[in-house]
Amino acid sequence: MRVLITGSQGYIGTVMTKVFAAEGHEVTGLDIGYFADCIMGPPPQDPPTITIDLRDVTVDDLVDFDAVVHLAALSNDPLGAVAPGVTHDINHHASVNLARAAKEAGVGRFLYASTCSVYGAAGDELVTESAPLRPLTPYAESKVRVEEDVSALADDSFVPVFLRNATAFGFSPRLRADIVLNNLMGYAIFTGEVKVLSDGTPWRPLVHIRDIADAFLACLDAPADVVSCAAYNVGSQANNVTVAQIAHSVVDEVPYATLLITGESGSDPRSYRVDFGAIQRDLGFEARWSIADGAAELHRAYDSSGLTGEEFFARFTRLVQLRDLQETGVIDDAMRRHPVLS
Repeated sequence: MRVLITGSQGYIGTVMTKVFAAEGHEVTGLDIGYFADCIMGPPPQDPPTITIDLRDVTVDDLVDFDAVVHLAALSNDPLGAVAPGVTHDINHHASVNLARAAKEAGVGRFLYASTCSVYGAAGDELVTESAPLRPLTPYAESKVRVEEDVSALADDSFVPVFLRNATAFGFSPRLRADIVLNNLMGYAIFTGEVKVLSDGTPWRPLVHIRDIADAFLACLDAPADVVSCAAYNVGSQANNVTVAQIAHSVVDEVPYATLLITGESGSDPRSYRVDFGAIQRDLGFEARWSIADGAAELHRAYDSSGLTGEEFFARFTRLVQLRDLQETGVIDDAMRRHPVLS
């Protein structure tokens, strides 16, 4: 199958392109390259890539693809708080325009990377895909809006599927240091402390990036009448854990690190436990990676790569990288590349 993967030079996309190609799919990437040079270890083997801003994609760019896997987004809550308008412009409006262009180009399947954070403050009860959506951030709000708008495009020839990923973890050559397990592992190794600023009680479902890629593969291959307009939580019941439990897993892997739960920022309102039964029942998908597996993988990768604390906290933190691109004139305030440097 001919598959276009947006965000192909991002944290998840770098892994997903490799997984899809290994399954025999003809993969093309699409990425503007904000994080293309944020590489840890040997450079990855990228597929042929269309270098274009998501906001500028046209029907002509999508002709001849059988499926679009849409990962590209400004993907964290701090960035959404700093630039909510740009977040909605890229994450919502450009994503819906991409889906419309894909449909017009004859693309049959549209797999969208949504998020479990659409459930917001759901409390201690397990939430299914039919639970009320209570997004608390511009990032999560943009995901809800895309699900609503793209659902309206579905018909017999255009099959959208919405994968609500739990919080990702695990090694990618284009690492993200600003997601919880990856971040705490870095603190443990480079500072000797695992510091949790909240009270540690919020629930966070986690999922390894390889499991995310496998879930997308399952949705790509599934019968259209099963998955059309379906939303699937992607993760595992075993990885429904509190922030404090994640921190303890890190200390178990890095025993010389000290655990500090300060509570100085209070209780994080983003707390939700997620039911992952639907994707298992419909598609037979089960996530395989445990949090302990991911902690061990990250520990090995950080040690073997020669990664330094300075690199970890600057180069692989999304908001820091984007601010650096702005300060050096590579992108403007709207996150568009300067034409001279494109």
